[in-house]
Amino acid sequence: MPASIVDGVSIHEMIGRAAECARLDELLHDSRSGRSTVLVLRGERGVGKTTLLDHAARRAGDCRVIRVRAAASEVEFAYAGLHLLCAPLLDELARLPPDQRGALERAVGQGSGPPPDPFPVAVAVLALFAGRAEERPLLCTIDDAQWLDEPSARVLAFVLRRLRRPPVAFLLAERAPGELAELADLPRLPLGGLAAADARALFASAVPGRVDPAVVDRIVAETHGNPAALLELVRGTTSAELAGGFGIPGTGRPDGRIDEDALARVGRLSPDGRRLLLAAAAEPTGDPTLMWRAANQLGIPAEAADPLVSAGLLTVGPRLTFQCPALRSAVYGLADREQRRQVHRALAAAIDPGTDPDRRAWHLARAADGPDDELAAELARLADRAGERAGLAAAGAFLAKAALLSRDPATRVDRALAAAEATTDAGNPKAAECLLATAELGPLDEVRRAGLGRQRARIALASGRGGESVELLLRAARALEPSRPGLARQTCLEALAVSVLTGEHTADVAAAAGDGPPAPLSPGGMDLLLDGLVTRFTKGYAAAVEPLTRALEALSAESSDDQADGQLGRWVWPVCEVAADLWDDEAWQALATRRIRLARESGAVLVLPAALGSLALLDVHRGDFAAAAARADEADAVTAALGVPASAAPRLVLAAWRGRPDPLAGARCDGGEELGPASVAGFAAAVRYNGFGRYAEALAAARDAVELDELALHGWALVELVEAATRAGQPGAATLACERLTERTRLLGTDWALGIEARSRALLAEGAEAEELYREAVRRLGRSRIKVHLARAQLLYGEWLRREGRRTEARVPLRAAHELLAVMGADAFAERAHRELRATGEKARGRSVETPERLTPQESRIAFLARDGLTNPEIGSRLFVSPRTVEYHLHKVFAKLGIRSRNELHLVLAEAEPSREMPCVNP
Repeated sequence: MPASIVDGVSIHEMIGRAAECARLDELLHDSRSGRSTVLVLRGERGVGKTTLLDHAARRAGDCRVIRVRAAASEVEFAYAGLHLLCAPLLDELARLPPDQRGALERAVGQGSGPPPDPFPVAVAVLALFAGRAEERPLLCTIDDAQWLDEPSARVLAFVLRRLRRPPVAFLLAERAPGELAELADLPRLPLGGLAAADARALFASAVPGRVDPAVVDRIVAETHGNPAALLELVRGTTSAELAGGFGIPGTGRPDGRIDEDALARVGRLSPDGRRLLLAAAAEPTGDPTLMWRAANQLGIPAEAADPLVSAGLLTVGPRLTFQCPALRSAVYGLADREQRRQVHRALAAAIDPGTDPDRRAWHLARAADGPDDELAAELARLADRAGERAGLAAAGAFLAKAALLSRDPATRVDRALAAAEATTDAGNPKAAECLLATAELGPLDEVRRAGLGRQRARIALASGRGGESVELLLRAARALEPSRPGLARQTCLEALAVSVLTGEHTADVAAAAGDGPPAPLSPGGMDLLLDGLVTRFTKGYAAAVEPLTRALEALSAESSDDQADGQLGRWVWPVCEVAADLWDDEAWQALATRRIRLARESGAVLVLPAALGSLALLDVHRGDFAAAAARADEADAVTAALGVPASAAPRLVLAAWRGRPDPLAGARCDGGEELGPASVAGFAAAVRYNGFGRYAEALAAARDAVELDELALHGWALVELVEAATRAGQPGAATLACERLTERTRLLGTDWALGIEARSRALLAEGAEAEELYREAVRRLGRSRIKVHLARAQLLYGEWLRREGRRTEARVPLRAAHELLAVMGADAFAERAHRELRATGEKARGRSVETPERLTPQESRIAFLARDGLTNPEIGSRLFVSPRTVEYHLHKVFAKLGIRSRNELHLVLAEAEPSREMPCVNP
């Protein structure tokens, strides 16, 4: 499944059209209930009519779907549209009376003779659709209905006014203002531009990372909420050009998106009018006060704006906007370099250096016509301020410009490397490669050459070349050892982090990192993390528990340290994986949440997917599958927007616990998906097969997964191996796996670790010992966040009790397991519990008539985020929808759950009530 697809829908298609989608869902419901329905969607080009037709087709369920798009080139051909519409039904012609069949055959070119009378043609079409709908409901969509030829439009209008039963749903999309007279009196749904909040959410989904809000508001205003126009404008502008709002897009020639008439109107302007329009194009926020000051600097009179407004080129109000969104970049691109420098100098002079020094410096840099060390130093000094305003993309843009303006070659190299680092972290590795090419032209001593290697390694990792990244980082670390031992250690940690992430040669990389410089006398959290990981992969798990525990404690204690936070937020340190490896769910939660916050605040979007993926895996273990799906969806949307490989782990593990097929089997066969550690697939398969009770297959998959001693995954796979081997009749394999597992868990002391140990040992025990171990497992896991294993411990305990002949007692843990697993959505395990309950003589309770309707996936995500205290705007920014859409879904959630406000969400989502088939549970 492509990363840009969520629940079968492009992420862009989910924004701002909740009410319209609900209207179409109602129409489809009416059709399934036996009533024919018709609706005409009317709006300008790009407003989303086709997207809504796609939505209806996806939601058609068991309806037969016929989709037609009219063409402007066929509008003069009589019955051309009817030919398209009836083509899928022509095999039904034999059922029609001869006169109707003959008329329709002549109309659509299937018969010879004189042109048919329109009435029998219309009656034939009506009979044709009614006959096909007798079999099952029918949905017909006609896109670009404004291009229907007149005879087809008349026949269609006749049919639409007479269809009653059997049920046919007709959806037509018509471009405004080209209304067909024949369809004028049909029910219609007018489509306007997106609301400002929805348009901002759409922008955020297409441009991950931070952009100056004033620039976003200007882009939203210029595109008038038209989704296609906004996305087209974003696609035509690289993130380097946006640069967090400081970039000036479109320095090339205009393209086909520009209205030639608008360009002609620009050409007819006076010189003052063209310069004023250029000043407006060069000011990215659309600040009218700033433009008037710049106009004064340029000697342009205020009345020069009148022709711009009267010609329909510029709108002057609280914000200056171009009426054609692409005209801004065209005007800027058509100006020569000297003209652009003049307006940037004027804009810089118009800005107060005391209140907006970074914006002023940026315009001065645009006005520069050669190296300028003073200005370069000012840009480098203000890079952090620009980053605070608009994220790492802006900081990278400032440093890149500072590099270009620096006379000293060594200084230019240093600034280019710093710019490349910020630009890579902001999610633009291609732009970073260009900066590295600049750095390569300067003098490279050993340290700078190592810095170049480190940045190339980051770009390689972002591009999915993990092996190349590790080699580059180790080479850089060796070069840095003599002069920069601290940076050498950090680079070793980066290399080890990449090997953990990809699962490639981790032991070898750890050994190489261990040969590097020793830790300082007062090591920080990162130093402790490096030494602990080296120990973990060279001396074994037991030796690493103490140093890795100290590393996590130190990193948590450094939470107020800005430098430590910056390191944690801008690199894929395996801190969350270490917490999971130590079976410490509390530390895992805290560190993953902190990494996500830091990535969002800094604009380091490149590390955001990994942080979201880690928390999604914890959500799976917590039994909150809806939360896990929401975070995995967001991670996939970010990687799709950045064009970088997505991690497969969250989707694989979530699908396994849900008892669903491997979602990446095809991609794995084709080699087209970045899968990460190979043991992820083995572990996921073991979970899936254990859920279905296919223990021999689970055993084989678990054995594959434990081949490599990877963080967290190795221990998790041992748990699956113990259960699979026990049930597959291989006690020797189960005993060996359990011994390996307990060697780890007994060192830790967390309820998660000790609960898993008790559950695994219980599978191998008998009599009173087994019962006591099962009870301990349920008790300990109930105190942890790890509710999926609590439910499985209850399931195993109930299975054991039934096999001991204690059927009545078995019902209690089996009932608890079934209810909790069903609430989570762990369908295979829930069905296993259901079978066991039936074997005890009890039926598992189904949904009662009072049970609320199950929440949709989107409603579940919004409900759990609202339950956790997020506001509507915060939820919207997480899920790429508008606050208005969030509010719409919450009202539906309240109705389904039988509550009145978000303050009551914790009451119905906090506990796994057996009568409520909720998709998520908060332990």
